[in-house]
Amino acid sequence: MQIDSASPFEIYHILNDFKKSPKTTIEAELILPTGEGPFPCVVALHGSKGWMSHHQDHIESWVDAGIAVCKVYSFSSREIDSTVNDQLSVTHAMMLVDAFRTRSALEKDPRIGKIGIAGWSLGGTVALYSAWSPLTKILGGTFDAHVPFYPAAHIRPDIKEWSGSPMLILHGDADDWTPLHLVESLIPEIPNATLQTYAGAHHSFDSERELTWLPQAVRLRKRTARIDKKGRMSGVLYFGIRWPLNERWQRKWVIRFLRNRGAHIEGNPVARADSLERAKQFLVDNIGH
Repeated sequence: MQIDSASPFEIYHILNDFKKSPKTTIEAELILPTGEGPFPCVVALHGSKGWMSHHQDHIESWVDAGIAVCKVYSFSSREIDSTVNDQLSVTHAMMLVDAFRTRSALEKDPRIGKIGIAGWSLGGTVALYSAWSPLTKILGGTFDAHVPFYPAAHIRPDIKEWSGSPMLILHGDADDWTPLHLVESLIPEIPNATLQTYAGAHHSFDSERELTWLPQAVRLRKRTARIDKKGRMSGVLYFGIRWPLNERWQRKWVIRFLRNRGAHIEGNPVARADSLERAKQFLVDNIGH
């Protein structure tokens, strides 16, 4: 599928100046189950390393359960391979637009019924914040279900309005890339959200990777980013100093200043098996089978 999208750098630009965002065309791949439609469908978004084999394991499981999957190629469509080391070349704001534009295209397809969203890591961030109501009002429509895998949950909006669609967040308590405590402190604000935590599980717990250290990975710690009621994003550095985070140079400076580098990834057989079944059942229960 060829889908018209846009590349706003940050959520600020979606909320304040979206019409001026650079236009782009992205590719998406729609995978249909066998049988007669209309089929429930999941808009699927990859993480900072692009599409990986463990993502495909989930996708095949969902298709086998009678759920269509639309894989969004946010990176390759913009000629990017990975954002592990910078998190700036393709941002969650760009991927949010990709997700909603893909949803709009699927909504017009008579083969498609209810539409959910799922994503891993960076894509998990998109699957999480796609439930935030100020974004749905601008980008159009709401998803019927959300499945974020180990998302970066560091954004704290002043406007605490969220979709009532069910959400299942899957996260490991040993994750040092997108820490669990950020999810735990946000989830009370989100209606109908459930958190499944896996003890001893690292980032990418649903993969089959051995424990690997990524020395240049841009990771989160305790700091959060605020979005005020005018859509402006900022974060506290030291001594109460609040730094704006709306433009590329501001984000780039913060990454250099804080030096939050290095994170682990590792597959966890128990968490992998449970998440494969749990995510599938959640989607079957909430968008149909």
